[in-house]
Amino acid sequence: MTARVLVVEHEAHCPPALLANWLSDAGAAVDVRRPYAGDELPATPDGDALLVLGGPMDADDDRHAWLEPTRALIRAAADRGVPTLGVCLGHQLCALAFGGVVGRNPLGQQVGLHDIGWTAAAAYDPLLGGLGTGGRGVHWNDDLVLELPEGAVVLAGTPRDELQAVRYAPTVWGVQWHPEVDVEVIRVWAQEDAERHLEHGIDQERVLADIGRAQPELDATWRPLAEGLVRVATRQTPA
Repeated sequence: MTARVLVVEHEAHCPPALLANWLSDAGAAVDVRRPYAGDELPATPDGDALLVLGGPMDADDDRHAWLEPTRALIRAAADRGVPTLGVCLGHQLCALAFGGVVGRNPLGQQVGLHDIGWTAAAAYDPLLGGLGTGGRGVHWNDDLVLELPEGAVVLAGTPRDELQAVRYAPTVWGVQWHPEVDVEVIRVWAQEDAERHLEHGIDQERVLADIGRAQPELDATWRPLAEGLVRVATRQTPA
C-alpha cells in the first residue's frame, strides 16, 4: 500500500529535504503544499499522513494567514486518526492546536547539534519507539513549547527542561529538532542569522562543519523516522 503524505511547507528555505527523499524511498507519495506561494490547504486531511515543517515565523503570528488553517488541519487529522508529524515550527503549531503555549526559549536560541534526551515513555511510542536511545539532532530555533496541552506525553527533552519531542494526541507527534536538514539547508539559515551569531560569539563555520561531519550519523538516526511515519500511516506492523 502506498502512503500519501501531505506536507505543509512554510517557506522556500525550509523544504522537506531529506525527509521527502526518505518518505519516497519508503514508498510514499509526497504532496508538498506551499501556502505562502498560494497553494490551498485542505480543511481535512486528504492523505494518509500529514507532515508540517519548520519556518522562521512565530507559531501564533497572524500575519501569516495560513497558520490558523494549519492548526485546524492538525486538529482535523487528529480527529480522523491521520498520523501527523510536526517539525520545529510544526511541533509548536501542534502544541497550539491542542491548547499549549509557545514562546521564546528563556535560555536563548538553540543552534547546532544537541543530544536527544529520550524519556522512558518514548520506548513504547508507536512512531518514535523504534529509534532507540541516544542520538543527536540539529536544532535551530528561538521558540519552544513552554506549556503542554492536557494529555500530551513528553518523549524527549534536554537536561535544561527544554522540550524536544511530544505526543500530542494518539496520532500526532512533534519534534523540536530538524531531522530533514543537511548542511546546504542550514547554510541558508546561518546566513540569515550571521549578524546575530557574530554578536553572540557563535562560530557558524564550526557549527556547519560539525553538522557536515555528523551527516552519516544523522541520516542513519532519522531515516527510520520517515519510514516509521509511512508504517503508521499504512498500519503496518513494525519489523
